[in-house]
Amino acid sequence: MRVLIQRVRQASVTVDGKTLGAIEQGLLVFVGIEKHDNPASLTKMAHKLLAYRVFADADGKMNLSVQAIDGGLLVISQFTLAADTQKGLRPSFSCAAPPATAEGLFDEFVALLAARHVKLACGQFAADMQVSLINDGPVTFLLTT
Repeated sequence: MRVLIQRVRQASVTVDGKTLGAIEQGLLVFVGIEKHDNPASLTKMAHKLLAYRVFADADGKMNLSVQAIDGGLLVISQFTLAADTQKGLRPSFSCAAPPATAEGLFDEFVALLAARHVKLACGQFAADMQVSLINDGPVTFLLTT
């Protein structure tokens, strides 16, 4: 599982001109589900994501989590994160979970987050989405299980 997080001042996602989700300060979370992912990896990643300290404390140090600042989460499925880019000039998606499996695991991941974090919005699995954001920093991290 690969999760790319961006610290944002605000972010939103639209499909066919309709806004599906929007947050103010928080994390934009792109999720790539891989073949070997399972419920245990989802639980591990949910904990890591919610506890990851990327927000400034009173001394300006990255010492606070999204939960500590009561920030939002905008969660977007992005299978391209599971790409193998080691060889050639075209990505291979052989490591990505099949769509039906990935959708179930993505939904389970979102449910885990929703049970532990109130300010949560999502995109639509496998849709052509437009994501807008104001990156804060910029601060971007790739989390893996």
